[in-house]
Amino acid sequence: MEKEYKANGLVYGKYWGGGEGSYQAESYQSKTKKGLDKLINKGVNDGSIDSGMGYQEILGAFMIVEKIITIKKDGEEYKRSEHNGEFYGNLAEKQQDFLESVSCEL
Repeated sequence: MEKEYKANGLVYGKYWGGGEGSYQAESYQSKTKKGLDKLINKGVNDGSIDSGMGYQEILGAFMIVEKIITIKKDGEEYKRSEHNGEFYGNLAEKQQDFLESVSCEL
């Protein structure tokens, strides 16, 4: 049995010149959940999660995390996936609500 984790979602931050909003975040993948969390948190902290949008300050992100389990049996490969929404960074409740409401477009 093999596991793999993938994530895509929205980054949220302060725009240059005022205001706040979201933009599509970079996609990430890792063989472990801990590794995926580390990559996403690094992206939030160093600004690389914003796909080049160029926020004045990144506050956090809402990511849809997909856990993919692959089982091989009798030469066949079977995959199952689970999805979960997770917040990263320092987002206020209002910012989290906003990201959840617009994430249905992902």
